[in-house]
Amino acid sequence: MLPLFENYQLLGKKLPYVSLGDFPTPVQKLDQLGKQLGLSDLFIKRDDLTGKVYGGNKVRKLEFILGEVLRSGAKEVMTFGAAGSNHALATSIYAKQLGLKSISMLIPQPNADYVQHNLLLSYDQGAELHLYTPKRFLKGTADPSVVYQLLRHGLKQGQLPHVIPMGGSSPLGAVGYVNAAFELHGQIVKGEMPEPDYIYIASGSMGTAAGLILGIRALSMKTRVVTVRVNSEIFVNVKRLIKLIYQTNSLLSSLDPSFSHFDFRESDVEIRQGFFGTQYALSTETYLEAISLMNRYGKIKLEGTYTGKTFAALIDDTKKSSLKNNVVLFWNTYNSRDFSETTAVIDYHKLPRNFHRYFEQAVRPIEREQ
Repeated sequence: MLPLFENYQLLGKKLPYVSLGDFPTPVQKLDQLGKQLGLSDLFIKRDDLTGKVYGGNKVRKLEFILGEVLRSGAKEVMTFGAAGSNHALATSIYAKQLGLKSISMLIPQPNADYVQHNLLLSYDQGAELHLYTPKRFLKGTADPSVVYQLLRHGLKQGQLPHVIPMGGSSPLGAVGYVNAAFELHGQIVKGEMPEPDYIYIASGSMGTAAGLILGIRALSMKTRVVTVRVNSEIFVNVKRLIKLIYQTNSLLSSLDPSFSHFDFRESDVEIRQGFFGTQYALSTETYLEAISLMNRYGKIKLEGTYTGKTFAALIDDTKKSSLKNNVVLFWNTYNSRDFSETTAVIDYHKLPRNFHRYFEQAVRPIEREQ
């Protein structure tokens, strides 16, 4: 049983849920890396190992989101992201496991090795891939490319695809990380690590951070979540984060009245600025240093879009001495499962033509796999 359901049994009866991942994910002390940074208590939460085929933070969200899809009776799902979206890839993998067709509506992004790998594996998993550039329409008006695909599939199937928001960051998706907080608390109780003073986590669409912050409040933990912005401020800002926390809280309280309503002020959440860079999915030398340190002393792979920037923020705070004598937990949200053998034998020409650019255009050396 999920830790959240053990504490709130009504949620276990009412929330849609399907088991997809391998939990709990390990917590691990990074002794060598901590020594290099001057931290005596540096830990990592290994959400890179959430699934045997594909890990990362999306699996926790999809357990609830795809549970809702199954409950609704829908046969197809549509989701969104950049061309190399980890969320779109995870959705295609786990939707296929459940017998669902996945449609990925993807927007252009800077090229990188991982973009190529993610596109090829998405194709291998049977995802229908569409590359489009969103148009500027009046607020609340859907993009015509999206509407067209929804209607096309709706007419063909007799029902519209179930729409999953970017990053799976809905109140239901965020519940996955409310549960993750309860999972971590159980590991603390078992003595696997002390209660952290700070948790560092990447935020591209805020669902992971919102769920974690709410779960920690529900458990009355002292931990402060440091959310590192890795996307435009349009998507990652304090007002949107607090709104998503409240929506998630309202969902859980409506299903189980014993789950309290909590009050959150802007001072209760922290979004660390200054590590996003100039553009989404564009790396800089600063993040490569962070990736190199984790790889060398922790033997764990990070990447330049999310986790490298987040760990760079942690390193920066350490250099300013603000983390000395604290228990610090880095929450790794990046998949570490290797699927290169699968993608190595796929001909990219089988993908829709407008994706070929990612295989034919040069990748900047900084964006190559480390």
